[in-house]
Amino acid sequence: MTQPIVLQKIVFPSTTDPDVTPLYVDPDEWSQVVRSRKHPGRGPDDIESTSLRLTHHNVAPMLEGRRGLKPGLHERVSLGTYFNAFPASYWRRWTTINGVRLSVSTVGAGDIIVYRSNARGVIQMVDSASVDTEGTTTFDLGFDYFIDGGWYWFDVVSRSDDFALTEAEWQAPPALNLVESGKKLTIAITTLNRTSYCVELLSTIASDPDALAGIDAVIVVDQGTQKVRDEPRFAEAEAALGGRLRVIDQINAGGSGGFSRGMLETISAGTSDYVMLLDDDVVAEPEGIRRALTFARLCTSPTIVGGHMFDMYDKTKLHAFAESIDTYNFLWGPVTPSRHDFGASNLRQTTWIHQRFDVAYNGWWMSLIPVEIIREVGLSLPVFIKWDDAEFSLRAQEHGYSTVSLPGAAVWHVSWVDKDDSRDWQAFYHARNRLVAALLHSPHAHGGRLALSNLASDVRHLLTMDYYTVKLRQLAYESVLAGPGALHTELTSRLPQIRALAKNYRESSLVGDLGQFDNFPSTSYVGNDDSPVRGIKVFRFLLKNFVRHGLKKPHAGSADRPDVHLSRAAPWWIVPSFDSVAITNAEGSGVAWHVRDRAKFRSLLWSSVTKNLRYRRNWSRLSEAYRAELPTITSEASWRKTLGVTDSAPAAQPSGTPAG
Repeated sequence: MTQPIVLQKIVFPSTTDPDVTPLYVDPDEWSQVVRSRKHPGRGPDDIESTSLRLTHHNVAPMLEGRRGLKPGLHERVSLGTYFNAFPASYWRRWTTINGVRLSVSTVGAGDIIVYRSNARGVIQMVDSASVDTEGTTTFDLGFDYFIDGGWYWFDVVSRSDDFALTEAEWQAPPALNLVESGKKLTIAITTLNRTSYCVELLSTIASDPDALAGIDAVIVVDQGTQKVRDEPRFAEAEAALGGRLRVIDQINAGGSGGFSRGMLETISAGTSDYVMLLDDDVVAEPEGIRRALTFARLCTSPTIVGGHMFDMYDKTKLHAFAESIDTYNFLWGPVTPSRHDFGASNLRQTTWIHQRFDVAYNGWWMSLIPVEIIREVGLSLPVFIKWDDAEFSLRAQEHGYSTVSLPGAAVWHVSWVDKDDSRDWQAFYHARNRLVAALLHSPHAHGGRLALSNLASDVRHLLTMDYYTVKLRQLAYESVLAGPGALHTELTSRLPQIRALAKNYRESSLVGDLGQFDNFPSTSYVGNDDSPVRGIKVFRFLLKNFVRHGLKKPHAGSADRPDVHLSRAAPWWIVPSFDSVAITNAEGSGVAWHVRDRAKFRSLLWSSVTKNLRYRRNWSRLSEAYRAELPTITSEASWRKTLGVTDSAPAAQPSGTPAG
């Protein structure tokens, strides 16, 4: 008898961290509370209002390892959670599966109740069973009602002291007679001086035998000066991976260079059907890796399967459930609420999450890509960092391949809530790579509204005296105008130039001690947040500040100390009214000191206007040039030359032997 194909195992966290358990178990009770109140003069009837009331139960005592759960007597626990509910609509839409079997193994007396939802979040009970002895209960569930969305999940209710869930699985229907395809996965991790994170990730991957069974090789592309091999726990992680690990030392070619090397090595080895790209500084749920591989194996056509990103330091916060591209402005962003907190509103209480969302791309913090797609569309765009993941999915889509962000496959990653990388050295890559991606894939004449959007961003940075950022953006425009030929050479040459330029701009350096300023204002200025940049008021605002910043001389003491300290929460349009401002950075570790400079303002404003007009005017020619060169600059040959790869070693090469 063939073993059933396990689509999803019911799993629980390896720790009892209360910040992560709501993603696995939902024992909370939500009840509707009806409140009545009388309104004098409105008649004799009470006015009723309703709200939800939460009764929280402690999860930790219930967990028994990674697969088991033991509720207390008469306790009810729901597995309607991010990691343990079954996203039926995704499996129906993208795979060959037409139903699912739920297999639940228990001991003792209790009840199992199965639920489903639709795309509107309406919940229905579809089946149930009472159990009294040790055994396995199965439920065969169809996909008839999941075109636009909907999930399956189950609750357990204890009727005896010894009742426990020992394991449960969502399996492929036995009637389909499916056989495991045996297609293998290579995991490619790019690391840069995050050795402890990287080794912990390797250990996590090795800790799950079922996930490890589908992995052919694990490649670490080490681009740092602090080597992952020197981390104390490296040898232990290497041994646990059972000969699968290979570490490659490489020049720092950014994320795009590291991940391209992982793709290149996977193709060259010829033993894996998929490569999964993982950031080095993530915490992974290994069952999510196994699910992504299983999903990819069962897709009706080759599909990029991405995982979601949770906040590593606020663990129930989801960065985005689905992301897309606004092609008119050519800007990425979520199409679902950002930073949804499953600790405050779990799957059962969150209506919008029951809809199936199709995406334009998935971040490369976790993304599985079929090798045949890479062979057809090429490797990563050589852009160092930013937009490489989005551009790759857009390119694949133009070749007929889709990207899916699969619920239940996810990592925890340091969030950018406490960062603003559009203002530091990364501003160059944000601006250049967005423009390159638009030239390659924008469906709109002249790039739609992109030139105006770029000009607006430049003006905002100029008015906030962030001249370093604007200078980097001007360099980005120049790079794009020069054509695609320099992209590979800039992988290693551009970053040192950017960093060297910073010394010419005061605001690029962080001030950690505000006490260094004499007579510095003791309180932070907040000001009026009534925006002057909406509607007709924007023209008056711009005229007034263009005259002030371009013509009027700053006051004599502006270069000696800031006029005011602004918190990060202060609206940006407050800044232009000062000559010297200290602004707290995003993570709150210091302030950037911005000082008004008429010459820089005039020069950079003129440069921004002329360069934005230039690439917009030459859009068709530039677009044609970049599209013509795309197959060459993303080819194996180009990447081999850039990375100095002459002959790739076998994927199972011992990690102690440097390659490349």
